[in-house]
Amino acid sequence: MMQGQPIIILKEGTERSKGKGAQSNNIAAARAVADAVRSTLGPKGMDKMLVDSMGDVTITNDGVTILKEIEVEHPAAKMIVEVAKTQDDEVGDGTTTAVILAGELLKKAETLVEQNVHPTIIVNGFKIAAAKAVELLDELAFPVKLSDTDLLKEIASTAMSGRSVGASREFLGTIAVKAVKSVVEEIAGKPVVDVDNILVVKKHGASLTDTQLVDGIILDKERVHPRMPAFVRDAKIVLLNRALEIKKTEFSSEIRIHDAGKMQAFLSQEEATLKGYVDAITKSGANVVVCQKGIDDLVQHYLAKEGMYAVRRAKESDMKKLAKATGGK
Repeated sequence: MMQGQPIIILKEGTERSKGKGAQSNNIAAARAVADAVRSTLGPKGMDKMLVDSMGDVTITNDGVTILKEIEVEHPAAKMIVEVAKTQDDEVGDGTTTAVILAGELLKKAETLVEQNVHPTIIVNGFKIAAAKAVELLDELAFPVKLSDTDLLKEIASTAMSGRSVGASREFLGTIAVKAVKSVVEEIAGKPVVDVDNILVVKKHGASLTDTQLVDGIILDKERVHPRMPAFVRDAKIVLLNRALEIKKTEFSSEIRIHDAGKMQAFLSQEEATLKGYVDAITKSGANVVVCQKGIDDLVQHYLAKEGMYAVRRAKESDMKKLAKATGGK
């Protein structure tokens, strides 16, 4: 009874391609992405001008930046874009080289496919070649020590090629090396760097050579009260992840007071509660308050009266960095 009845596996309108035609199509799409960044490679690489749908212009010769800006639709081409993104996440450099190498490998693979070599055999050959390449790289590589400052600067400057830094490469390379060396930790006899310990703060209105390395943490916050000190030396910092204000109820409520004396008592109690917060901070010996949430106006007044410096609504990430830098718990 089932004879002649069509069996639908894919939804209606789905296109399916297979065989050498599909392989050639995928390789052509991937190579097109590689060709888009090929001319940016090397010391004489050309910049690309990218204009998005909003009319914003980006000029760069950084492979991953170019590939992130262009809208790729083909699935195989998207995989090449992912190669660049992975390279950037893992290494931070060499994105254009990775994409061009992938394009060239596919170009050679296409020749083999036309000679009826099975794709699985080609992939196994690539795996053997990759293992050999790693072996040769290990032979060519040489150790770089923390004391090799000049070599580290050259590495940093090279990695900045294509980042639109121009003649400031050496200057920024020096700052980058100093920043990394300042957060190096020795774990199991090996130097380890957690790049999350380095915070990059961008400010508009100055040149690249105005970049500074601050041995500390920058909080882009102003003091909450004008009478607070503008500068604190030998700061003793208290980090708070709760609000220094009267907590509001989670549901709508109303308090009715018919006696003026009780009204004053209610306000006095509220003031005493807020004053208690300041007294606790003062008793701790702290002279700087960094609060993740709000600070009541009355608390700001009392803190200023005690000569303390305070900021409010600090980001959680900044609070964690401060805790790590100061040993706070």
